[in-house]
Amino acid sequence: QVQLVESGGGLVQAGGSLRLSCAASGNIFNINLMGWYRQAPRKQRELVAVAVSSDITNYADSAKGRFTISRYNANNTVYLQMNSLKPEDTAVYYCNLQQRGTNYWGQGTQVTVSS
Repeated sequence: QVQLVESGGGLVQAGGSLRLSCAASGNIFNINLMGWYRQAPRKQRELVAVAVSSDITNYADSAKGRFTISRYNANNTVYLQMNSLKPEDTAVYYCNLQQRGTNYWGQGTQVTVSS
């Protein structure tokens, strides 16, 4: 089993910044990718950013230019630096890890951006 522990959410004003952290532990042996998803009220969960490796990343259009994902294989952690936050970024953010075809999810951390 794999456990994901997230931290770093909170309340911030529009234009502000937050940094989310996710640490993976447990039966880790071949991580395919780590990333972040989010789910706003009454909406489906959506991709924010993923890191196939520390050098190969992909972002949702809404995150490009504002968010940066960083992955560190040495300690199985992934971060999401979020700048220029907007009220529409308000959501529960979930850390995701994919390993040998299995998806693992964190418990989620709330990000609220006030206007």
